[in-house]
Amino acid sequence: MTSTEAAAIALQDNAALWSVGENRASDVVNAACEALVAGLDTPGLRILAACTRADADYDVHDLLPAALDELGLTFYPVDSEAGQEAAARALARRMLAGELTPREFTFRIHQRHGHELPLTERLAELDDEYDILEYGDRMVDQVDAEVTAEARRLAAHPTVPAEPTDSPS
Repeated sequence: MTSTEAAAIALQDNAALWSVGENRASDVVNAACEALVAGLDTPGLRILAACTRADADYDVHDLLPAALDELGLTFYPVDSEAGQEAAARALARRMLAGELTPREFTFRIHQRHGHELPLTERLAELDDEYDILEYGDRMVDQVDAEVTAEARRLAAHPTVPAEPTDSPS
């Protein structure tokens, strides 16, 4: 994967996590800055990356849709089901990258979606299994392996394009 592909995925993931309240607006701005450094460059991305931390909470909502659109990425409306699914996939990638333990991953998914989001139902069930390990015959490693398999399934979703769809001016 090229650095621009990785930066596009990171920006998309941060945007999805922001749309469901898992990330701060400043995290989206930081991802925009990293995307510029990696070689992605569009007018909207530059404007988004120029937000200050103080302005991010106010401006990201207005600036993010255009910046993502210029890059051929998807803007997920706040708390949409598609955004929830994209955020779950982003958390799966973070778990696979070692940023979350399997237990933390299932806890966050279960806490955010309960058993209501079909895409993450198995993860909610696995979070329940962590809670009852001491009463059964399963081991933590076994549940961790199932969580990792679920994370791989989620992360295998097609990734985002790496090149902008519009030429920067």
